[in-house]
Amino acid sequence: MAHGCAEDQRWTLPRMAELIDRLFQVAYTPRGVSYLLHRIGWSPQVPVLRAAERDEEAVATWRAERSSIRGRRPSSARG
Repeated sequence: MAHGCAEDQRWTLPRMAELIDRLFQVAYTPRGVSYLLHRIGWSPQVPVLRAAERDEEAVATWRAERSSIRGRRPSSARG
């Protein structure tokens, strides 16, 4: 937010290129910024999107039921 990314606060390559230009007066393309970041060992990070209302217990129950259903096959089934 301190650098003007209030709407979603993600560090995109164009935003980083703009910040580098503003702070160091060195212009890079977004691809150039990507090369620089990879060279120093940084990699893209994607935030995990999960619902705030997510019920872990219900998810675990659903997964257990699904795996038990998936393993059974009616004896009359062909294929």
